[in-house]
Amino acid sequence: MTPVEDVRKEMKKYEQTRNAFYDLFDREIPKKENGMFDFDAAPKLDAKEVYDLFFKLDYQARKLRGLLIEARDIKVG
Repeated sequence: MTPVEDVRKEMKKYEQTRNAFYDLFDREIPKKENGMFDFDAAPKLDAKEVYDLFFKLDYQARKLRGLLIEARDIKVG
């Protein structure tokens, strides 16, 4: 697989993980009339579920970061 193909593959995984994170919000948090989440009216979220989804999202972002740096031959540091 080429570096660009690797990035595309991981971007798809990132999008899926991000969507899962926001699906939790959509499911658990009501929205205001303007479409913004109404955290004041929301019940308490399951911290473990939020953490699990955030960890997956963060992991995928870090993985993508490395692939992008490699694909673009970016010098870090």
